[in-house]
Amino acid sequence: MSAADAAATLLWLSLTAYAVLAGADFGGGVWDIFASGPRKQAQRRAVARAMGPVWEANHVWLIFMITGLFTTFPVAFSSLAIALFIPVTISLMGIVLRGAAFAFRAHGREAVGPTSPWGIVFGGSSIVTPFFLGTAAAAVATGAIRITDGKVVSGFGDGWTTAFAVVIGLLAVALCAYLAAAYLMVETEDDPTLQADFRSRALFASVASGGLALVGLWLAYAQEPRVWSDLSGNGLLLTLLALINGPIALWGVWRLRPGVVRVAVAAQMTLVLWAWAVGQWPYLVPPDLTIAAVAAPASTLRAWLVVTGGGMILLLPSLALLFRVFKARNPAAA
Repeated sequence: MSAADAAATLLWLSLTAYAVLAGADFGGGVWDIFASGPRKQAQRRAVARAMGPVWEANHVWLIFMITGLFTTFPVAFSSLAIALFIPVTISLMGIVLRGAAFAFRAHGREAVGPTSPWGIVFGGSSIVTPFFLGTAAAAVATGAIRITDGKVVSGFGDGWTTAFAVVIGLLAVALCAYLAAAYLMVETEDDPTLQADFRSRALFASVASGGLALVGLWLAYAQEPRVWSDLSGNGLLLTLLALINGPIALWGVWRLRPGVVRVAVAAQMTLVLWAWAVGQWPYLVPPDLTIAAVAAPASTLRAWLVVTGGGMILLLPSLALLFRVFKARNPAAA
């Protein structure tokens, strides 16, 4: 494996970590705004306890991915920043507003009470952000972003405004909600009635994400030949594993096996992302930018890999300690 391939792999691993960890946080916001029934305040308390102070740490993977892409593949970074300026800007605004709303509400009297303006901002941003990140991913996967001589020649709306992109955006929201419901089933094992609430939400999210995935595959076959070719070519094995894993996760929800559900849903998100990555390999931004062609100089890549390796030695144990010590400790839980 070349240094460029190693850098691309590490960046995709960071994207996977962000999707699995921060994705559950976004899903928590979905269930916060849609809390209902006689236990809706308890549902919001469960979301607040589960997210705790660790939600901020989950964004380290997004920061790592952005700075790493800028360092190791600068042409791809600039091209994506230009072509996807609108959806990425909306997503970043959603991340900022969501974080601010969660912080303000968590320290306010209405932290887990009736829906408040901050609660609406928190929940709404938790839906908007993964949706537009999903549409941006669809624009990349379909090959709608065109670059000639290092300059973006496609339009600002190309790729992320199609029917396929909308379905992928909704799929991203559904998967985040599924992740959150699965994690919350584990978090509420000591309260069977509350766990039942999140079990029903997991069932709904499972059906919704499965249906959207099938619609997305059909649209890829009918309208997006590049995506279909990637998923049925290099990414076929991972695509099949994702299709097999879906019923396993649903079985875990139906049979009330929270541990199985948490692992299976996280695996589902991972398999979807890596089916996309392996399918379009060796392209970073198909069909114009390959990993080897737009990589930074070898000396830069080697230095970045060394620094990243050293940083991970410090970062990973620190994050593990953070989750162990502060998990579920939140001012809202007081």
